[in-house]
Amino acid sequence: MIRTFLRRHAVPLARRLPPSLQQPLREVWRAFAPRAVARAGRIDDATYRSHIETETARFDAQTEVHDLPPIAHYWSNKHLRPVLETFGFSDPEQFFGQVLERAFHDARARPARFVSIGAGNCDAEVRIAQSLIGRGIEDFTIECLELNGSMRERGAAFAREAGVSAHVVPLEGDFNRWQPQTRYDAVVANQSLHHVVNLEGLIDAIAACLTPQGVFVASDIIGRNGHQRWPEALAIVREFWRELPMEYRYNLQLRRREKTFRDWDCARESFEGVRAQDILPLLLGRFDFDFFYAHSNLIDPFIDRSFGPHFDVQSARDCAFIDRVHARDEAEILAGNLSPTHMLAVMRAGHGAGAGHAPRIWKHLTPRFCLRRRP
Repeated sequence: MIRTFLRRHAVPLARRLPPSLQQPLREVWRAFAPRAVARAGRIDDATYRSHIETETARFDAQTEVHDLPPIAHYWSNKHLRPVLETFGFSDPEQFFGQVLERAFHDARARPARFVSIGAGNCDAEVRIAQSLIGRGIEDFTIECLELNGSMRERGAAFAREAGVSAHVVPLEGDFNRWQPQTRYDAVVANQSLHHVVNLEGLIDAIAACLTPQGVFVASDIIGRNGHQRWPEALAIVREFWRELPMEYRYNLQLRRREKTFRDWDCARESFEGVRAQDILPLLLGRFDFDFFYAHSNLIDPFIDRSFGPHFDVQSARDCAFIDRVHARDEAEILAGNLSPTHMLAVMRAGHGAGAGHAPRIWKHLTPRFCLRRRP
């Protein structure tokens, strides 16, 4: 109840205050952050430690973090990639590489310093470093902040094997408690923000550690907490669900058959999507956007690891189904009836709320338009 009151009344009021008054309020928030954030994320210390143990065990042996079933690649190549290419890149990794290349040239000191938050196995960072070196950019480092020791070890090994150990440096750190000790020309968050409980603390830390010309670049999930569907999306997902053959309704991750699609809160036992729905509102209040592309909602359960493997990319029927879900998805998002669940963004520390220049966007999907407006 308190959180709802603050979100609806106190936070909008605070954002209308002049910057000279907003900053002292942020300082007060940070002073009470541990208790306030625990309440906001509904996680106490014991649960936090339990979730850390769960995620550590889950990722200890996971060498491929972002693997998706073939139908996800069919969908992204047919529907997502053409839009991305209008902005000059084909996938998120190219996106990160281009942003870091520009950040390198904008940097006023050498080596240029980048940091990746929650870098996992550092495999994306290794490939990005290789692509930068291939374009003649060598005087830089990418620090890879990661709590999981096994993943840091794999990252160090990947960097050695790729010959980029001088550029990709795994570092131990918990992004919920991160206190940067230096300034960075770019901060990267690649599918990590939706694992963060202390979003306010991390976002403030990122804004504070950027150099004056530095950028924050992110690819992340901004849907409902726990990767659940909001009611307006759930109703449409269930419309399509009724079309599926019964064998397609078996949840491979939860090992259960779902005659009717059953929403699942992934944040019950881990940090998956723990505060995903808070990401975009908090970014809007703290950063100005250079670039913003948001997409997708309804399509998620049909291409994810739970149900996506049932779909055959060689089946005209299966592909046509995915195409129809995407078409409905896109139409509902553009009409403002659904809010997107994924984003790519480039931001600069600022006063937020559109204080900077207008960002590059797709159609009319500004960051503010993509906020969920229903109660």
